[in-house]
Amino acid sequence: MKENQQARITGLMYVLVIIFAGFSQGYVRGTLLVSDDAIATANNILSSEGLFRIGFTTDLLAFLLDAAISVMFYQMFKSYNKTMALLTAAFRLLAHPAIASINLLNHYMALEILSSDSMVSFDSAQKEVISLFLMHAHHVGYLIAGAFFAVHCFLLGILIYKSRMVPALIGVLMAIAGCAYFMESFGDFLFPGNEDWLALLVGIAAALGEITLAFYLLIKGIWPDHLSTKRTFQ
Repeated sequence: MKENQQARITGLMYVLVIIFAGFSQGYVRGTLLVSDDAIATANNILSSEGLFRIGFTTDLLAFLLDAAISVMFYQMFKSYNKTMALLTAAFRLLAHPAIASINLLNHYMALEILSSDSMVSFDSAQKEVISLFLMHAHHVGYLIAGAFFAVHCFLLGILIYKSRMVPALIGVLMAIAGCAYFMESFGDFLFPGNEDWLALLVGIAAALGEITLAFYLLIKGIWPDHLSTKRTFQ
């Protein structure tokens, strides 16, 4: 069935996004970045330059896939509520293919300023500080993109819950994940010092919501119940 094929392709792409983005953010930046130590961060980046470049590449691949996923989700849900499906797709497109992709410049330039011979006007210590500053700028950009992604997840959760395309519980979990992303983005800006537990909250919520949704679509496709209950909602 065509709808099931589309759902499974979307699920496969989503699984790849989770793997790529998780590797970049969780492993590459998570192990190389020392938030309060410019020298250690610079040494980590330069000694693991290949890994740092792979992290950039896997992030970019994830954002390219996200552009396709946005369109696929719109196609899947437009028969239920075209306006909400369009809004859901738009917020995902803005979050990763737009904002997060541009934000990768900060990731790349953190390496460029350390390794480029053209930055002769800066000494090593200055380069290290600027590199760490760029990595912090990347984190801020990541949080800004996360606010848009939070809205996407929340709206997607509503669509899932209402449409019966997949079990309603997954829609609830996606809405909760959206709330967690929203709390992290605004919490980090408004209430500094709570970054660790907010990041843990997002990790748990995303695991329950996004990973469950991705693998359900990949393995099960569309829930048969919706095929006999085609309906729209306002």
